[in-house]
Amino acid sequence: MANNQQTEPRIGAVVKDLKGNRFGVVMATIGGLIQLRPVSGGLSWEVAPDGIEALSSRQELTVRLAALNAESRRGT
Repeated sequence: MANNQQTEPRIGAVVKDLKGNRFGVVMATIGGLIQLRPVSGGLSWEVAPDGIEALSSRQELTVRLAALNAESRRGT
């Protein structure tokens, strides 16, 4: 993870993919890679542990709320 953090992110946490500049929910750690999926659901992708940034509780809440608002505007 960025910022020299050595701990793995917890399953279900929202993190920022630094290379893809997008947010994802941590689904698993397999083969040394972190599996993420979009906050609103969709296809997962993998990133190296040093390619993600942990979010503060406030940042995570903001990302989750933005995803819920986007879903409500789409009518899903």
